[in-house]
Amino acid sequence: MKTSVIIPVKTFHRSKTRLHLSEEKTKELCRLLLEEVIKTISETKIIDKTIVVTDEDGVSDIIKKYDCEKISDKDETSVNNAVGLAEEYLLENEFTHSIVLPLDVPFFYPEDLENLLQFSSEKSVLIVPSRHFDGTNALLRTPINSMTPRYDEGSFSFQIESAKNDDIKISIGLIYRLMLDIDSMEDLDFVLKQNIKPEFCKKIQRIIE
Repeated sequence: MKTSVIIPVKTFHRSKTRLHLSEEKTKELCRLLLEEVIKTISETKIIDKTIVVTDEDGVSDIIKKYDCEKISDKDETSVNNAVGLAEEYLLENEFTHSIVLPLDVPFFYPEDLENLLQFSSEKSVLIVPSRHFDGTNALLRTPINSMTPRYDEGSFSFQIESAKNDDIKISIGLIYRLMLDIDSMEDLDFVLKQNIKPEFCKKIQRIIE
């Protein structure tokens, strides 16, 4: 088994617009979220490589620090396209499993990814939805091109439809900490009240104050 995590990252000034933060605070928050996600992945012993697909210049130090692979996404047309760019690298390097994670799911622990991978099987897809059951917070595919991802509005149901069309086994993983994401101020208020990773939550609070 050879496993990778794919993290599509928009340039920070185009990210998290629904939070209505200043450009400076948005960039600071996105950097913090991304580093926490990558750091947690690095503590997961069964992940062989983390792929960051981005055109954001301000993440080079994080990528180097955690020995990630950066794939340039000059066009930033869609998350689907970003995942496709990573797939090319993974197929060339004979990876068998891939997990797609957004940068705004920083509250998981290493064991959450390990638990996710325990449920992988030949020609299968496992989807972790957002807590609202509209978005896709984690997408595990075995093999890595077993289905065509559909990251659009309401992507959770679209992913299921796409997997059905590709005639593969579909599972839903209700892994609570992976279901917590940050798209709006309501989300941000909710996750901070959970106080998962208290020191990390304090860092978020300092940025948004």
